[in-house]
Amino acid sequence: MTSTNTLEDNIKMLQQYVEYFPDFPKPGILYKDILSLLSHSDGIKLLETILKQIANQLRGKVDCIAMLETRGYIFAPILALHLNVPCIPVAKKGNLPGPVIETSYILEYGEDILTVQLNSIIKGQKIFIVDDFLATGGTLEAATKLIQKAGGEVVQGLVLMEKLELEGRKRLNFPMISLMSE
Repeated sequence: MTSTNTLEDNIKMLQQYVEYFPDFPKPGILYKDILSLLSHSDGIKLLETILKQIANQLRGKVDCIAMLETRGYIFAPILALHLNVPCIPVAKKGNLPGPVIETSYILEYGEDILTVQLNSIIKGQKIFIVDDFLATGGTLEAATKLIQKAGGEVVQGLVLMEKLELEGRKRLNFPMISLMSE
């Protein structure tokens, strides 16, 4: 891995750090553990290089990074650091202190509520949203509505892994970067 590799080359190299677990969380499922890359210092360095390359493409186009609880919290600050912009957490109800704005959304198995702290988003801010996984798109769609409700505009997003067959991207009205897909 070198900083002279293209973004595409580095993303291909990242896949070597994914671990596979058959029959997890239930029989018939092949679980791809993207967080296993964090147990390898070279995997962390490679991810940091990739996020720096993405940040270089975003420079001047975003004002803030929104990080979705919990795994988005791991990756978003690296982007924010390279862009010199703030990070704001988007979390489930009860996980952020102080006054919050909230929105409810439907999941495959019920309903949930996302929150963002009041005044954490400045009206008109261009926001880049970060999560670890895109499946049906419900959480990212709800987070986008929440950010809009708070006055921001989601201009693009990033996930580490996308499950293509669920077509979650169709629910989003902004471009998404997926580092890996299945």
